Amino acid sequence: MTELIPFPSDDTLAVSVAKRWLEALETVNHAAAAYCIALSGGRIARKFFAAVTRQAPRGLLPVVHFFWADERCVPPTDPDSNFGVARELLLAPLGIEPDKIHRIRGEIEPAWAAAEAEAEICRIAPMSESGQPVLDLVLLGMGEDGHVASLFPSAPQEMICRKAVYIPVVAAKPPPRRITINYPTIAVAGQVWVMASGSGKEAALRESLAEGGKTPLARVLAMRQQTVIFSDIPLEARG
Repeated sequence: MTELIPFPSDDTLAVSVAKRWLEALETVNHAAAAYCIALSGGRIARKFFAAVTRQAPRGLLPVVHFFWADERCVPPTDPDSNFGVARELLLAPLGIEPDKIHRIRGEIEPAWAAAEAEAEICRIAPMSESGQPVLDLVLLGMGEDGHVASLFPSAPQEMICRKAVYIPVVAAKPPPRRITINYPTIAVAGQVWVMASGSGKEAALRESLAEGGKTPLARVLAMRQQTVIFSDIPLEARG
C-alpha cells in the first residue's frame, strides 16, 4: 500500500515530517536495540533537518544511528557532500555523538567506500533472512526523473538485482560519481518515507504512482508492502 499525504508547501511538509518522526522516536527512546535511519540529501532534506533541529527535545536522539541513503564521491567538507549538509544542519546542532554517525567516505575509492559502508551498517542493524540490514526508516527524496537516493532510471538490470547494500554508480547529474543504497535494502526497511517536493516533478510522481510505473520510485513502491509519500506536488486532475 502506498499512502500519499499532500501538503500546500515544502515548509509545511518538512515541519510535519519532522514532527511525525520525532513523535515516533518517543516510543523507541529507551529501547535496547539501536534505531537506524538512512538520510538523503537535497533541498527538502535541508528543510527537514532544520525542522528537526527546531523541534527536537533535548536528549531525544541518543539511540539513533545515522546512515546515508547515498553520498557523492567528494570530501565531507565539499558543498556537495550529503553528510556535510546533515552535519551542519542536524548532527552538530543536536550534539549527536560521533559513534552514532556512520557516514559513507566519499573521498576514497568508491568500491572501497561502498564495501566499508556495507560492513558498518551490517554491524549495527539487525539482519533479514535474505541477508539485508533492516533499517527502521529510510528517508528518500525524489528527482525530476523519479530517481530516489542515487538510483537512476538508466541503471542496468544486473545492478538492480545485486544484493549489495551499497553500490558505486555514475549518476546522470553532477557530481556524477556516487555511492547509493540499493533496492533490496530499501525493500526490507521497517519504514520508507519519500519527501517528493518541488516544481517540475508532477510527471515523475504520476508515473511512479501509476500501475506498471517504470521510475526508480515506482520500483521501490512495487517492492514494498507499505510506503509513505509526503508531497507538495499538485497532481491536477486530467480528463
